[in-house]
Amino acid sequence: MSDRFHRMRERYLSGEIPWDHSEPPPEIISLSNELPPGRAIDLGCGTGRACIWLARAGWQVDGIDFVPEAIAIARERVAAAGVADKVRLFVADATRLDFLTEPYDLAIDIGCGHGFSEPELNAYLNEVRRLLKPGGLFAFFAHLRTQNTPDAATLKTHVEQTLLLTALQSRFIIEQFVPGETIVMGQRGPSAWIYLRRP
Repeated sequence: MSDRFHRMRERYLSGEIPWDHSEPPPEIISLSNELPPGRAIDLGCGTGRACIWLARAGWQVDGIDFVPEAIAIARERVAAAGVADKVRLFVADATRLDFLTEPYDLAIDIGCGHGFSEPELNAYLNEVRRLLKPGGLFAFFAHLRTQNTPDAATLKTHVEQTLLLTALQSRFIIEQFVPGETIVMGQRGPSAWIYLRRP
């Protein structure tokens, strides 16, 4: 298992999961209000907050996370929210999703893909492209780094921006790139919401 898996699993085992909020980011809430319900996949779903939100908005949602403890919490919360009939949850590596064949209208990634190595990132994006319907939307949040980013070499949870955009442009149409800034593990760095369309 990768160092990333062990780091993330330790977070869940210790209860130190600062991204575990009751609601998903406002960008996902906006999408749930703007788009007609369909099939969605949440890649790196964590404790299921976006799955629950989308299910309540009428979506059928599949959630994927490689940390078993995250999926265990998500299953409890999905059941407590009364949306177990609308949400399926899987412990799985997001770079290998061959067990899924459903075409999805929407894919969301709130902090999954930006932690991959370059080969993993390419495998991951190939899976997302395969699973999305033509015309489907991919909403991707990523922590970024550039050559000008302070302490760029130490930002292990950030993906190099040029590498990411090149990988995305070879598979999707970039509709919108919304830059921002976030603090991860006490380190401030650039981030972005990237909205992509499957050709």
